[in-house]
Amino acid sequence: MNLFLTVLFLFSLGSSFGWLLELFYRRVFSAKKWLNPGFLVGPYLPLYGFGLILLYFLSGIPFDFLPNAVWRTTVAVLLMGLAMTAVEYLAGVIFVYGMKVRLWDYSREWGNLQGIICPKFSLFWTALAALYRFLVHPFFLRAVDWLFAHFAFLFVVGMFYGVLLVDVVWSFRLLSRIRAFAKKNKIVVRLEELKKEIAERATKNKFAQFLLALKERSRSIWESLQDYFDELFKKPDEPPRKRRRKKQPEPPQSENAPTDDQKE
Repeated sequence: MNLFLTVLFLFSLGSSFGWLLELFYRRVFSAKKWLNPGFLVGPYLPLYGFGLILLYFLSGIPFDFLPNAVWRTTVAVLLMGLAMTAVEYLAGVIFVYGMKVRLWDYSREWGNLQGIICPKFSLFWTALAALYRFLVHPFFLRAVDWLFAHFAFLFVVGMFYGVLLVDVVWSFRLLSRIRAFAKKNKIVVRLEELKKEIAERATKNKFAQFLLALKERSRSIWESLQDYFDELFKKPDEPPRKRRRKKQPEPPQSENAPTDDQKE
């Protein structure tokens, strides 16, 4: 029972902290805008929830069979980075091939695999795993101990999962329609590009647009999908060549205008 409650608690914390991390990453490095990350409406990313569960339990493995502390720490951090990469790949495959939606795109990164994972971001995951093991893990150990000392807080955790369940049902219902559009047009929709396009078009109630970038009964989702599709195939694979400027025809001379012989 305690293990089950620990997993639920860690998932809620990881999903929320991961959402904040991705929110600022998109604002500073990626989209350069305040975009609600992920496919859900609320402030949580399940990918980070599963990732935190893995990091938490992998950090508890002693690796006593290794000769010294340096080897134990090195193997633990590498294993944690590999586990995070595996979670990212699994989530990417489910959405790209199952839902025809690409939540992130590493296609331009060196050594990428299907645009879902790449060495650069695997290195980031490993660095994040090291940061977690050395600095963050003691905090989550204390947080779990605090949870069992304040059992009433489980009511808040239960509310989190109630809201999450409603959000997942609503979001997957909408994603199924995006999937139908993508299958019909034989494309994979890049969700971040679609959200960015909708955000650029929004003029009123920016906060509501931030939360509900993919609205079901407004212009935002259906017409934006069509605009996204048109724009996708309007852009050529290669940069457009410069067009040569056509020579402007000389204006016709009037009958009374002096000819070149008359000018002389």
